[in-house]
Amino acid sequence: MSTMRKTLLSTFLFYFVLFLSCLNVIAQQQNGNLTGVITDADGKPLSGVQVLVVNQTTGWTKATNTGGGGEYKFRLGTGAYRLSVLSPFTAAFDRGKAKEYGKFAYIICDETKKKCPALENILISAEAETKIDFSVGKLETEELITPNKNEPLGYTGIPSVESAPQMFDNRREVRDRWRIGFPEYDRYGDAGARGRDVPFTRNRWYDPYSQNVLKGDYPILGNDVFMILSAVSTSAIEFRRTPSPTSVSSQDPDSNNPFGRPESLSFNQTLQFSFEMFKGDSTFRPRDWAIKISPTFSVPNYLNARERGIVNIDPREGTNRTDMHASLEEAFGEVKLFDVNKNYDFVSIRAGIQPFVSDFRGFVYSDNNLGARLFGGFDNNKSQFNLAYFEQIEKDTNSGLNSLEKFRHQSVFIANFFRQDFFFKGYTVQASALFNNDRGGEFFYDSNGFLVRPTLVGTPRPHYVRAAYLGINGDGHIGILNLTHSYYYVFGRDEFNAIANQKTDIRAQMGAAELSIDRDYLRYRISGFFASGDKNPTDDRATGFDAIFDDPNFAGGQFSYWN
Repeated sequence: MSTMRKTLLSTFLFYFVLFLSCLNVIAQQQNGNLTGVITDADGKPLSGVQVLVVNQTTGWTKATNTGGGGEYKFRLGTGAYRLSVLSPFTAAFDRGKAKEYGKFAYIICDETKKKCPALENILISAEAETKIDFSVGKLETEELITPNKNEPLGYTGIPSVESAPQMFDNRREVRDRWRIGFPEYDRYGDAGARGRDVPFTRNRWYDPYSQNVLKGDYPILGNDVFMILSAVSTSAIEFRRTPSPTSVSSQDPDSNNPFGRPESLSFNQTLQFSFEMFKGDSTFRPRDWAIKISPTFSVPNYLNARERGIVNIDPREGTNRTDMHASLEEAFGEVKLFDVNKNYDFVSIRAGIQPFVSDFRGFVYSDNNLGARLFGGFDNNKSQFNLAYFEQIEKDTNSGLNSLEKFRHQSVFIANFFRQDFFFKGYTVQASALFNNDRGGEFFYDSNGFLVRPTLVGTPRPHYVRAAYLGINGDGHIGILNLTHSYYYVFGRDEFNAIANQKTDIRAQMGAAELSIDRDYLRYRISGFFASGDKNPTDDRATGFDAIFDDPNFAGGQFSYWN
C-alpha cells in the first residue's frame, strides 16, 4: 500500500472516530430517564408487561418489559413522549392524577372518558428522572380497524415504521407518516385525455418526477433516516487546433513547416455513482448527521492527435491514447454539533473528500478535495459562515479526477461569512479570506512524462508560494436589477519566481461584475472582468493575478472565451 493511501486511510479513520465520538458525546449530554411501576387493578405489581414510548416529534419508538416488581425504565433523549402498553394489556391512566403525571401531560381517553390507554406530552429533560406509576387491565376489544390500505404514490420501498397496536374500536394510529397514501383520482374521468393532468396517479419507480425511496422521498429507517442513490453520466467531446513545433520525432519529420499538425480530438466519458444516507426531520431543519460516498470512473479518456509528442513525451507512444481511471470525488461524514437556538440555526462539521466553492462564482477556489469544514448559521439563517481546511490531493493527468496516489503538498485555509438581505432584501454579501500554502518543493512529472511542476519556463526550480486572498462578493437582486460582483486582493511571497529568477512579493487584484434585467423569458445581461497584470515580470514584484484552483461560472461559465 502506497504512503498516500495509508495517509488517506489513517485520515479517514481519524475523522470517522471523531464523528462517532461527537455522536456519543451529544447523545450522552441530551439523555434523561423515564421510570415507574405498573400494577393491576388491585395494586399488585405486574411483570412481563410490554411498555411502549414514542417520541411525539420524530416517531421514534422503544419498548421494554417490566421486571419482577412491575418496574420499568427508559433512557431517552430530551423531548416529548407518549406512554402506553402493548396487547394483551391496556393502560388505565387515572384522570384524577393528571397533575402527578407532569405539568404538561395529557391523558388520551375514548368517548366515554372511562378508558384512558395513553399518556402524552411527557417531557424528558437532560440528566433528569421522570417517574410515572400507573395500572393496567386486560384488553377487551378486538382489533376492528386496519391501517390505511391506500399505498402512497410512487416507489415507497419497505415500510420503515410499524403501525401502533389498536387501543380504540373506532380508530387506529398510523405511525409511518410518510407512507399515508391517497387513492388514484381521475379528476375529469377521461384518463388524462387532451393532455390534462391526473392528480394522485400512480407512477413508475424509475420516473424521476415521482416520489421514490431511492432518491430520499421516503425514509428507510424510522421516520427520519433517508437514503439517496444517484448516478450521473457526463460525455465530453472536444476538437481543437493547437500549434505544436516539429522535430526529428514529428509525425512528418521531413516537413519544412516549423509547426506540426495542430488538430486533436478528445473524448471523455465519466460515470459517477453516489450513495448518501442522512438523518433529518424536514427540509428546513438541518440534518443531524450524514454520510456520502461517490465513486467516479473515467471510462474511457481518449485522445487522438495528429502529431507525436502530444499524448506522451515519448514520441514512440504514437498519436493515440486510451486511458481509464477510478476515483473518489466525494467521501465524507457530517454531524451537527449543536443547535444555536430554537429556530434551527446550527453548527455542523464535515470531514473527508467533499465539494467546496469559496465564493458565488468560483473565482478563487472550487474543488472536490480532502479536508474538514466547520459551518453553520445564526439569526434565523440570515448569517452563515464556513471555516475550511483542505490538504490538496493530486489530480489525475488525463481525467482531472482525484488521483488518490499522492498529495500535492499544498494546504488551503478558507474562512467566509455570508449575510442575507444586506441593506436590500434579496441581496447577499460575502466576505472571504483564503490562505494558500503551496509547498511545491519537488519536481513533478505527470503520467504522460511531462514536467508540470515547477512550470517549464525561465529557470524551473522547486519553490514555495504563500499567498493570502481577501475578498468581498455579492449576489442577488436590488429591485429589478440582478447583481453579481466580486473583488479580491492577494498578497504574499514567492520564494523563487522562475521568470524573475529571484524572490518576489505578490501584490495583485481582480474584479468582476455582472448586471442583468429580466423581461418575460429574456435576460439582458452585461458582464465585466478585470485582473491585474505584470508590466515588468523580471523585477521583485509579482502583480499578475492568479487563483488557487478556480472554476469560474461567469459570462458563460465553461463555455466562455477565457475559460
